[in-house]
Amino acid sequence: MLDPRAELARLEAAVARVAENLVELDDSVAKRDLDARSLTGRTASAWASAKDALTRLWEGYRQLTAAITEARALRDVGGPAFAHQVLGRSITLSTSVVPLHQRGLLGAGQERRTCSPGELLATMEDAFRTVADVATRAGDAWQRLLPASADAAAAVANVRRLIGRDQQGLALLDEADRRLRYFTQTMGSDPLGVDEAELTAIRALVDRADAERTSAGELREVLGQRLAEAHKLLAEVDAAEQAAAEAAAHVADRFGSGFVVADGPDLRPDLMAVDALASAGHWALISPRLAEWTRRARARLDEVSVTSERAGELLSARNELRGRFESYQAKAKRRGLDGSLGSAADRVREALYVAPIDLEAARAAVNAYQDAVREAAS
Repeated sequence: MLDPRAELARLEAAVARVAENLVELDDSVAKRDLDARSLTGRTASAWASAKDALTRLWEGYRQLTAAITEARALRDVGGPAFAHQVLGRSITLSTSVVPLHQRGLLGAGQERRTCSPGELLATMEDAFRTVADVATRAGDAWQRLLPASADAAAAVANVRRLIGRDQQGLALLDEADRRLRYFTQTMGSDPLGVDEAELTAIRALVDRADAERTSAGELREVLGQRLAEAHKLLAEVDAAEQAAAEAAAHVADRFGSGFVVADGPDLRPDLMAVDALASAGHWALISPRLAEWTRRARARLDEVSVTSERAGELLSARNELRGRFESYQAKAKRRGLDGSLGSAADRVREALYVAPIDLEAARAAVNAYQDAVREAAS
């Protein structure tokens, strides 16, 4: 049999975590968006069920908190009452009236549904998963698909501008525009009811419209320029990876930070494949492949640039601390205080000028030295 005191301690710890998670869920962007929008379809149905579960969660939290409060009051006394409060079916979930025609002669006029605190907590766990799942899936869909829809709309607008008065490809573009408007409208109110594959189909229509619009000569010219830009981008990625590797090594030598440049995709084979398509004259096949390659290359360029920036930030922080220390050291020497502050200065040198450098420890040592100079000079 469970120890009532141990179970009470478990419930107390659990109810604290429940409060944190419920508040975080209630404050989440996805939950606020779901509450603010006029939902339809699968999302409306799922969120209605989730809101019922959320109401039960808050009521369960109230009941669980009240049960724990009563158990605490009985803890010092102990005995059966305390054990029942913690382990028994001490929580009333609902009370309903039994119709007269359903009662026996000795039957009660009311029925009570009860459970133990532990059973209530388990039920709340299931309800929380229900709410969190709907909010997470809807929020993820909005976060991913709304920007993707905007990108598709920009692509439609761009191709429509390029078409101008020429009708070539216009029917495909009108179909893409119609389907995109419906997708975006549905997405706003029913993120769980849309199919991401529809965006892929819409982009394919835009690509086909663009391909029909562009003559073979124009296509060669445009894609030839884009291919040349892709090779320049590849050179930029190579240079950025080299710079990031050098920056990471530079920082690792000084800070022991374990900075490394994460391995990225090998971009060359796919670009060589695009080159081969261009050499064979298959220009209509190049655009989507080149767009995807460019997206991956720019993502890699951003990734390695972050490593270089982080390394630079560490070095800048170190240099700022050294500059501050040297300024205060000069002040101490001018006032003849450097002898009495030798120990504090040694601690700074050991923390700030000997690798590996712990920036937090170095900052603390510089601040301590700075305070010591001020105090001695006052």
